[in-house]
Amino acid sequence: MLCVDPLSSLLSGIRAEGSVVSHVVLTVPWAVRFADIAPLTMISVLRGGGVLLLPDGTQRALGAGHTALVRGPGPFHLVDHPAALDSSHAAYEITCFTESSECGTQELSGIRWGSDSEEAAALIVGAYRASGHRHERLLRALPPVVVVEEDAEVCAWLEAAAADAASLSAGSQALMDRLLDWALVCTLRSWFDRAGADAPSWYRGLADPVLAPALQSFHDRLAEPWTVASLAARAGVSRALFAKRFTHLMGRPPLAYVTECRMDEAETLLSDTDLGIAQIARSVGYADAFGFSAAFKRHKGRSPSTYRAAAAGAASGPRATR
Repeated sequence: MLCVDPLSSLLSGIRAEGSVVSHVVLTVPWAVRFADIAPLTMISVLRGGGVLLLPDGTQRALGAGHTALVRGPGPFHLVDHPAALDSSHAAYEITCFTESSECGTQELSGIRWGSDSEEAAALIVGAYRASGHRHERLLRALPPVVVVEEDAEVCAWLEAAAADAASLSAGSQALMDRLLDWALVCTLRSWFDRAGADAPSWYRGLADPVLAPALQSFHDRLAEPWTVASLAARAGVSRALFAKRFTHLMGRPPLAYVTECRMDEAETLLSDTDLGIAQIARSVGYADAFGFSAAFKRHKGRSPSTYRAAAAGAASGPRATR
């Protein structure tokens, strides 16, 4: 069953766990290669700045106060200048999730390359691990890179918090992990708020005073036999008004959205749990396995058992997220 809101549910599958570069200081000239297979990497620029170079050739300038979320798993670079990769600039690599990596609590002392001068760039970097497949729906809602600008006070607080965590031995890793989780939630909410029509439909709906009560009820109790009338009752408006407003804002009729969410949740349960097909059917609002299997195949193109077998095979492959 999903949590009260979709964002909380999707974020439950992606966390900063034991993989932190707390405070990187880089003196020009420099270039950093992020070689992880992390599904999501966060870079907060506290001082100075640089240029993100993505695998598809996209370049994004980052300055003090910018936080970037880079969608994985491909490698990317952060450089002081786009020409850095073709020069003799000092080159560094961050690899926390590769098989040979030993990133862990030792990173909390802070990797400091160069001197802490006024010209140096100071960064906080977090690489996020995934558990299961729930996070994939969140990543599909994001562009390859998201950039949000924070004010100077937030940056100062973040740097001070990272320094405090690095100076403490007991609980320092957990503190930094939670700090980065908090920063991820704040960055995503800020970007979704500013994205307007580009934000996911479920996020736009939760911001709407009419649709929000119905969406919260539905996502909190996915298995209930929801109808347009019962959703409209939660919203406190007529069935016709609710259906019209929902379709306009969400881009699909209410029951199409209900079915889509149920099928997405079923995908996650098939991939990440050992629940039987009948149990999954009941948990997403179907009375029997036959009706659920027919609906799943109609929407996903294959039966639940075929999907589960394919997901198990992919998870055992060399590129599986640990």
